[in-house]
Amino acid sequence: MSEGARRFRAAALLLDIEGTLGSKAFVSQVLYPYSHRHLRAYLARHAQEPVVQQALRDTLALAGQPAADPAGLLLAWIAQDRKAPPLKTLQGLIWQDGYESGAFAGHLYPDALAALQRWHQRGIPLAIYSSGSVRAQRLYFEHSVAGNLLPWFDRHFDTAIGAKTEVDSYLRIAQAWGQAPERILFLSDNPAELQAAQGAGLQWLHVRREDTDVAPGFAAVTDFSAIELEHQA
Repeated sequence: MSEGARRFRAAALLLDIEGTLGSKAFVSQVLYPYSHRHLRAYLARHAQEPVVQQALRDTLALAGQPAADPAGLLLAWIAQDRKAPPLKTLQGLIWQDGYESGAFAGHLYPDALAALQRWHQRGIPLAIYSSGSVRAQRLYFEHSVAGNLLPWFDRHFDTAIGAKTEVDSYLRIAQAWGQAPERILFLSDNPAELQAAQGAGLQWLHVRREDTDVAPGFAAVTDFSAIELEHQA
């Protein structure tokens, strides 16, 4: 489909982060390297904290290697971009240190920031659905390049509710959010996620940034200013 203005009538917006609201490079070139560099030191400083001890036990159990070095496993998983729950827990804790120290701030494309502000001011419910943990999402928006944007969002969903490429995940989100699926507009850079959302009855739109391939047959925008949204109260 050709690009241009895209018109929708929806009651609520469900939004992906990486590659949609913010740059993929922020995750791959800032957040992941930071957690890799600081993981061993963080584990040493917080070795007595129950959440850290539990994450390390879960790491060994997940790997099936009870005698292994958990830090070594975690570092390997970071390099592999493995979506392991104990790794996500620890990364969230390490990133919290980075955000709070001012080492970095959550990236937002200017057009996405302007649209989020516009939709929030209009009273349109906004929610996030990301493979990053809810903790990581909240840190991202609390310490964004535009300051604390957490009050703009109603809900945060991660893969605890289901994989982003599974239809049932979007049905569960709609139920948990109290929204009818057909009244939700989902924005993502990933066509497989859009197909799953479509299967659940959601409206959808492909967001293409500088590093997103064209997906034939998917209505797309490259700038959020092209989205014309009528709020369905």
